[in-house]
Amino acid sequence: MSRTLSLVAAALLFMLFPVTSPGQVRQCRVKVVKEYPHDVTSYTQGLFFRDGQLYESTGQKGSSTFRKVDLETGKALRRLDFSERYFVEGSAVLGDNLYILTWMSRVAFIYDINTLGYKATLSYPRQGWGLTTDGESLIASDGSSSLYFLDGDLRVKRTLKVRLHGRPLNYLNELEYIDGRIWANVYTKNMIVTIDPESGNVDTVIDCTGLLPEKLKTPQTDVLNGIAYDDRTGKLYLTGKNWPRLFEVVIEDK
Repeated sequence: MSRTLSLVAAALLFMLFPVTSPGQVRQCRVKVVKEYPHDVTSYTQGLFFRDGQLYESTGQKGSSTFRKVDLETGKALRRLDFSERYFVEGSAVLGDNLYILTWMSRVAFIYDINTLGYKATLSYPRQGWGLTTDGESLIASDGSSSLYFLDGDLRVKRTLKVRLHGRPLNYLNELEYIDGRIWANVYTKNMIVTIDPESGNVDTVIDCTGLLPEKLKTPQTDVLNGIAYDDRTGKLYLTGKNWPRLFEVVIEDK
């Protein structure tokens, strides 16, 4: 990477992750940079970039999917549809394996991310919620205050208890791993937190209130859920379940 590109990358990371003092919980908000179309039928459960390409997993029995998504139009370039008995949840890629969780079925699916060809179905001993990776382990949530670091066979390597101001933070949902921190949607709240993966302490609380304008909401509009970071551009994107927009955002102090 050239010195110029390195400086640009550093500037982008500073916008996302300004320096904080040890033990301090930083209070932030989001600022919208750009809006993109998002399929309003997508009950977003997992959202991530891989090699500059956006992917999304969506839930609800009878309409659960995994999609390779065109960022500019919000349309699916490729799509996997799941049996109506499955409620698809979070998704992530480790190596060339795409892992897709299910909510209550106690199974997870593995596909080849390059071809989207099916590879395996594995037993999964807890509820599936969010999923991400630090490049070495998969990191999963189950709606509690715990995060689970898993190997490629979905065996637990370690469990991390997440705390905000010393108290357990429940309802951790969709996850994203960004520059050494775990980002998590807090289910039913317009709030995202960033978590130290060693201590489990929350170091940033991001207020997303008002991200989706009231005029764009319908009776089908559901909660904020969906964090995707493109490490090629340093850009951060947020959306929600059945939202008509995907937002490129930056993080600011309140």
